[in-house]
Amino acid sequence: MAPLRGSFWVFVLYDVAEEIRIDKLRDLVGAETARPQPSFKHPAPEYVRFERPPAIEYPEPLALETGEQFEARIKYFDYGVASVELKMEFEADWEQLIRLSNRWILAPEIERRTAELIQSRMERAAPALVQAYPARLSEDYYIIHLREALDEDGRTLTAPVMLAKHGGEIAQIVRGDSQPLAEGERTEVLQSSLSYYPSDLLVTGWVAALVYDTAEGAEPTIQLLEYANTQLLEFRHYDDVLTRVLENVYKTLEHRGGFFRRWRMAREAERLNTLRLDVRELTERTDNAIKFLSDMFYARAYRIAAARVGVTDYRNLVEEKLRTAGELYEFMMTEFHQARAFVLEAMVVAILVIELFSLFRGGH
Repeated sequence: MAPLRGSFWVFVLYDVAEEIRIDKLRDLVGAETARPQPSFKHPAPEYVRFERPPAIEYPEPLALETGEQFEARIKYFDYGVASVELKMEFEADWEQLIRLSNRWILAPEIERRTAELIQSRMERAAPALVQAYPARLSEDYYIIHLREALDEDGRTLTAPVMLAKHGGEIAQIVRGDSQPLAEGERTEVLQSSLSYYPSDLLVTGWVAALVYDTAEGAEPTIQLLEYANTQLLEFRHYDDVLTRVLENVYKTLEHRGGFFRRWRMAREAERLNTLRLDVRELTERTDNAIKFLSDMFYARAYRIAAARVGVTDYRNLVEEKLRTAGELYEFMMTEFHQARAFVLEAMVVAILVIELFSLFRGGH
């Protein structure tokens, strides 16, 4: 009997638009907002809840060239992200699971096939997309869910024993590495481990995570990991947009256009400020998309996951660029106001000169 039983999850997420109108999407692609008993998950306690639940579509299973099949599901989030979820059951020992993780994490065919799947859906869903993006950023993430883990005597492993006896294998699985990791690297991976009971375990890495729990217990954790990656994708998009905009602003400021350059700054400054406010609004909407109910364990799990996958780093980059955009806006408006003040002063002087000229001419 294989000591490990569980499922391998693949998430390939695409940033498809600024917003997806979920109500309209349902009619276009046959998606549904909720399903009491999804085809490959049991209902779970409500610890994590989306303020606006994503629409869910169940396409045909995705078959690889190797003959392996993944059950498939697509989630559409209202803030513009489409997530392709793939799931395959496995029974293996630790060495076999290391090889499976390494092979699937590095398999380019999965991303190619999911890109084709999303492209076909987006063509049908176009009327439900607000400002669809011509180029789509993507993120992929992998979850190894262990429902059952036995020791050599057939007894169920607890989380502390699993970490003590199989910490090296867990580190390899989370990294998708076929070779044993150095002790320092193994320690770094396992620092992110988290347990609520002795019978459950979460180890989060930047590309994959291991979840040891029942199907019901694992569901909110899997939701959190997926949500963290949707946030990462959104912040990557905002970072790209702000980088391009700031580059254009710097070019405008460097351009020597004389007096009228300052006069044109008001228009450029307003565009910059509008974008800055838009990004701020979109980031707040993404942040407020999910709530943690009754149990702060999942809030802690989310913070660890967000830090591991890079959400915190990209959020800081976006916040820094938003501050820079705000400072540039103030500078450009100051330049404009100075130019306008100069023009008004010049007009006052000109009017005085004309009046004086008229006065002296009339005196003669």
